[in-house]
Amino acid sequence: MLRIHPASPLLLALLSLGAALPLAAHAQEGTLGKIRDSASITLGHRESSFGFSYNDGGPTPVGYSIDICMKIVDAVKAELKLPKIDIRYQLVTSQNRIPLVMNGTVDIECGSTTNLVERQKQVAFSPDIFRYNVRMLVKADSGIRSIADLQGKSVVTTTGTTSFRLLREADKGKNLEITPLAGKDHADSFLLVENGRAQAFVLDDILLAGLVATAKNPKDFVITGEPLRTENQSLMLRKDDPAFKALVDRVVTGMMKSGEMEKLYARWFTSPIPPKGVNINYPLNAETREAFANPSDKGI
Repeated sequence: MLRIHPASPLLLALLSLGAALPLAAHAQEGTLGKIRDSASITLGHRESSFGFSYNDGGPTPVGYSIDICMKIVDAVKAELKLPKIDIRYQLVTSQNRIPLVMNGTVDIECGSTTNLVERQKQVAFSPDIFRYNVRMLVKADSGIRSIADLQGKSVVTTTGTTSFRLLREADKGKNLEITPLAGKDHADSFLLVENGRAQAFVLDDILLAGLVATAKNPKDFVITGEPLRTENQSLMLRKDDPAFKALVDRVVTGMMKSGEMEKLYARWFTSPIPPKGVNINYPLNAETREAFANPSDKGI
């Protein structure tokens, strides 16, 4: 008969292993297990990514990304055979969105995040739901129409985005002498251009189009300049969670193949949207059409 002394390393190791087993099992179940146990899912959302994920004055956020996530919630309910899932909303910013997904606060981010290969070291992504170009927004009477025109100007980007780096990497941006400014969110960055503190705002052109469409005087602004890069926007989720990612990919790809995604796109980007009934008027571009035809999560 094997006798183990109470203080022996073997006993301590066995006890530690026993205590870790439930945690390990839970970790293996991943997001779906977390949702099943709590009967709730937490969606990350943005405050002012118009068209995609924003507050319209109602009790919950709205937008294209939110609608896609609601389809995912329905699929999770069916997968787990739960009659109801409590949907919780967590506001995220460009700066904290990745940490909040990684630490489990947010189960899936339904915002406006670019799928970058470098970010894939920390999080996972759905197939691209949108593709767009990074350009700049300026006042229509500013005379700024190209990157070279930014010489000596103040340029704002939103904290946590890749926009300023892309501007610096552009051939015509390498030798620019500019004053960089940072907005805490897209609305704050836009305000800096609106009040004259910044002469240009560099960001995804679709997000800039949403800000212009909802401005007090849309004709006062223009989106211009050479595209800095075509970027791929996706939903963001935790890394190394194959079961949940497979469900997300199945839903997103199914919506693309059925034509539902294109209808959803038209609802949010070429039709009047709440709260003011403005139309962003951003027709489906060739890059996004290709994303729908050949779903991919490879990133850039």
